[in-house]
Amino acid sequence: MSILPQAPTRILGRLAARLLPGSCLLCSADSADALLCAGCVADLPRLPDARCPQCGVETTLGERCGACLKEPPAFVQTIALFRYEFPVDRLIQALKYSHQLPLAAWFGECLSYQIVAEAHDLLLPLPLHPSRLQTRGFNQSVEIARAIHQRLAIPLNTSSLIRTRATPPQAALPLKERAKNVRGAFECVSDLSGKRILLVDDVMTTGSTLRECARILELHGAAQITLAVTARAQRH
Repeated sequence: MSILPQAPTRILGRLAARLLPGSCLLCSADSADALLCAGCVADLPRLPDARCPQCGVETTLGERCGACLKEPPAFVQTIALFRYEFPVDRLIQALKYSHQLPLAAWFGECLSYQIVAEAHDLLLPLPLHPSRLQTRGFNQSVEIARAIHQRLAIPLNTSSLIRTRATPPQAALPLKERAKNVRGAFECVSDLSGKRILLVDDVMTTGSTLRECARILELHGAAQITLAVTARAQRH
């Protein structure tokens, strides 16, 4: 089965029509009531079939990668839609910085087709620091998670995991400094004993931020943590 829904929901179609009526967000061709035309959807960069089942990075035969073997993360699996490269990077930037919120609903709906609802007890979006949330006006991870919740009815919790320290954007830092940058930046304020958590974010690059969040959730009792991201960067 395709990882993408064959057609957006009616509500998503109405949102798209209100945003750019009949125009594909990438090529401006006629897309009826969809955000993207069929051609652009078909051309979005897919992930390789052979990738680490834990972190989603490409491996030779689909085995666990060296990083996950050397320092096993607290999460057991990464569910991802696309490679983080053109034009997916432009779509995510349009969501985050141009407030193209219908994209969050589309990403979440697409992700929901890869998620088994019964395997998760709680949906947790990656939190933003209050200062960044105030500047941006919304949390893109919350919006993606909300779309998953609406389709799969997994309980959505936006208050248990919080970001307590504002940090420089990860993209602005050398790869080796990213883990240090987010160390101690998150707290969990709930008892998650025995809970199977689906942790949602828009992009996974080095994985440092999600590793740190998963570590905190495990310390607070989470029995199983799975990541769900729109895009996963590959080593090349």
